[in-house]
Amino acid sequence: MSRARQPPLVTGISPNEGISWTKVTIRGENLGTGPTDLIGLTICGHNCLLTAEWMSASKIVCRVGQAKNDKGDIIVTTKSGGKGTSTVSFKLLKPEKIGILDQSAVWVDEMNYYDMRTDRNKGIPPLSLRPANPLGIEIDKGRFPQKDLEALFPGMSADFTSENFSAAWYLIENHSTTSFDQLKTAVVNLKKQANKKNEGSLAYVKGGLSTFFEAQDALSAIHQKLEADGTEKVEGSMTQKLENVLNRASNTADTLFQEVLGRKDKADSTRNALNVLQRFKFLFNLPLNIERNIQKGDYDVVINDYEKAKSLFGKTEVQVFRKYYAEVETRIEALRELLLDKLLETPSTLHDQKRYIRYLSDLHAPGDPAWQCIGAQHQWILQLMHNCKESYVKEQKGNSLLHSPMLDLDSDVRPSPIGHLGQTASLKRGSSFQSGRDDAWQYKAPQQVLFVEKLTKLVVSQLPNFWKLWISYVNGSLFSETAEKSGQMERSKKNARQRQNDFKKMIQEVMHCLVKLIRGALLPFSLREGESRQYGGWEMKSELSGQWLTHVIQTVRLSSESLTALEIPNDMLQIIQDLILDLRVRCIIVTLQHTAEDIKRLAEKEDWVVDNEGLTSLPYQFEQCIVHSLQSLKTVLDCKPGEASVFQQQKTQEDVCQLSIGIMQVFIDCLEQLSTKPDGDIDTAHLSVDVSSPDLFGSIHEDSSLSSEQRLLIALSNCHYLERHTFLNIAEHFEKHGFQGVEKITQVSMESLKELDQRLFEMYIELKADPIVGSLEPGIYAGYFDWKDCLVPAGVRNYLKEALVNIIAVHAEVFTISKDLVPRIMSRVVEAVSEELSRLMQCVSFFSKNGALQARLEICALRDTVAIYLTPESNSSFKQALEALPQLSSGTEKKLLEELLNKFKSSMHLQLTCFQASSSAMMKT
Repeated sequence: MSRARQPPLVTGISPNEGISWTKVTIRGENLGTGPTDLIGLTICGHNCLLTAEWMSASKIVCRVGQAKNDKGDIIVTTKSGGKGTSTVSFKLLKPEKIGILDQSAVWVDEMNYYDMRTDRNKGIPPLSLRPANPLGIEIDKGRFPQKDLEALFPGMSADFTSENFSAAWYLIENHSTTSFDQLKTAVVNLKKQANKKNEGSLAYVKGGLSTFFEAQDALSAIHQKLEADGTEKVEGSMTQKLENVLNRASNTADTLFQEVLGRKDKADSTRNALNVLQRFKFLFNLPLNIERNIQKGDYDVVINDYEKAKSLFGKTEVQVFRKYYAEVETRIEALRELLLDKLLETPSTLHDQKRYIRYLSDLHAPGDPAWQCIGAQHQWILQLMHNCKESYVKEQKGNSLLHSPMLDLDSDVRPSPIGHLGQTASLKRGSSFQSGRDDAWQYKAPQQVLFVEKLTKLVVSQLPNFWKLWISYVNGSLFSETAEKSGQMERSKKNARQRQNDFKKMIQEVMHCLVKLIRGALLPFSLREGESRQYGGWEMKSELSGQWLTHVIQTVRLSSESLTALEIPNDMLQIIQDLILDLRVRCIIVTLQHTAEDIKRLAEKEDWVVDNEGLTSLPYQFEQCIVHSLQSLKTVLDCKPGEASVFQQQKTQEDVCQLSIGIMQVFIDCLEQLSTKPDGDIDTAHLSVDVSSPDLFGSIHEDSSLSSEQRLLIALSNCHYLERHTFLNIAEHFEKHGFQGVEKITQVSMESLKELDQRLFEMYIELKADPIVGSLEPGIYAGYFDWKDCLVPAGVRNYLKEALVNIIAVHAEVFTISKDLVPRIMSRVVEAVSEELSRLMQCVSFFSKNGALQARLEICALRDTVAIYLTPESNSSFKQALEALPQLSSGTEKKLLEELLNKFKSSMHLQLTCFQASSSAMMKT
């Protein structure tokens, strides 16, 4: 990936040499876009980022730190440009020794001076009296290299307080350019300092001059006394007096100077103590400062002060320093415990967790705080998930005491966070499809659905920070963003490699918990016996509808996509894909089951309104019910990235196939129930017939009631339409949505439908044909008619006319319902009548001449009338009937037969018109 800017380039530094903590100005190109863009600055290998002050993209000001190398490059690192280069270098000089009273920007080790200060037996005057400039003239530092001077004066030093002091080295180093006159002035200054030192001894005597004068007067008096007396006695007495006077003078001097010297020693001690307090006030005030900064939350300041104190006093041998440093360690240990408690406290943001881990790392806390935080976060997420389940289970049980909510989505009210699932049930084929599902949402969403939404939202909100914390732990960025603390980063990476399997188990445990909690709420049968109590506990009065399960699947899918975006390995998320697959399968099965129940209730919605094609709204309602069901499963059947086909398992294919066949069979049973239900069981208050077609004779019955024969006809018409259109359309929808075994579904359904159709057809034929057939024999032999002895035929007898009228009534009834059924039914009725007529003719033992002519007339009249509906079977029956008759012997009989047939057709022309008028239409059909 290319950077947005060029790497930094350092082209100049001013000054280009100096001691530690020298303030330098760095100039160059691409030195960063701002203070936050500057992430690294090293001079001679030492990190100077802490003192760096970004001025512009071409200028940075900082102080040189302590480094081992005496010469090195200046390297600038930025976020936008990365690590840069340098065309110049900086030379690090050794620091000069600094006097105790000299100002300095760095910390000076004063242990040697302190020890010399307290050693009064060496005869060295107090350091506070040592002049920083012994010559008293202006110091002019030369440009002589330090290495050359060390080589020129081996074993010597330019420090005038050193035992190996070299005057020549001192003059070359500090006064190489000083004039001779100035040097003579320096000699005069040295002499003055020496005289002041000698005069200092005389100053101690000034306070006792009176004593010396008294001693001088006493000696003069003694001398005069000796001269006057000249005796030894007087000499001895005077000698004793002189000794007394001297002793008294000595005691007086001691008394006078003891107080002065005592005050001087006390002043020096106080000054020394104040100096120590001033020099080391950082350490003495550090415990209190730590407490204050902890209360304010300035942990960075505490850590910096602790690091400074540790570097200065961590290994001190001074008792008072050790005492105060121990107090500092006590405060720091309390801070470690406080930070660890805050780190393990939940809930906590990822930013705070990283901050506390860095603090603990800088304080060298024992153990591995980062891993402890990961473990605590893991346990907290698991606890949140179980608490979420318990709260919703408790709420569900509480609500169940108040009411029993319907779990069907079509009767539930979805709260605004969930949204509304649309439903369309607009079916129009003579009438609208009323599915019994209210458009208004009357109840709240099931607790299981709300629980899954809450649970997935919880995991999706918490797991990203958990995963990012682990990634930061792996790459070491928890401890440093700029690779300053490479040692800690390497240790972190090593620990992460060792604990990689442990973290993988944590993620898997969270995923397993999520999946099992969802299974316990929606698929309790998929849990093992020991897991039901831990992950279940829901009241399953009725199963969720397919549309609620569809919503749950969408929720889980979104959660899976969010987790996949975190780059969590797919093997850890596979268990979620397995859950989604099981939910999809269950959703399909439940939807098909509910569809079967809806279709079963279609019988209650049949209004028996017939359209021009002889159909009610039932077939269309059936088709639309299945189409609506399949459309609701579209998102479930579609495979998202990483998902397997819902039909990949053979068992699923078989179950779905059987359910689909069951749906078709339920509707077939519904048709049979409607067509065979007794008259008293059918509500006819709302029944009507569509008379808009000009081909219809009118309503089926004036009293708006349906006979069993009419219901059979309507059912036959519906079966005919289902076979030719509806079942084929449904098969196409099944294939469109990826269903397996569609051929089997269609084949089994068609076979079952044909069986129903045949049963209904036989029932109708039995109801209509049997009375006509049964009336033939009594009609033939009415009035004691005998084929052996009968008159010359005068026309077709009434029994045949009555039979034809009954056939015409059947034709009218069928034609009123469905034109398509007329040929099938009329052909079968004609077959039954012709078969019976043939049987009757064959049963006659003897025909007279007139009887044979009468029988032939009636058989031919019936055959010619229903000629359009003749089938091979009916033709065969008529042929057999005619063969049973004697042949016509003369042309007169044939002529008479023809005249009588014409007369019959002419007289019943109106009644026979229905056969002729419908023939063309029937043949086309």
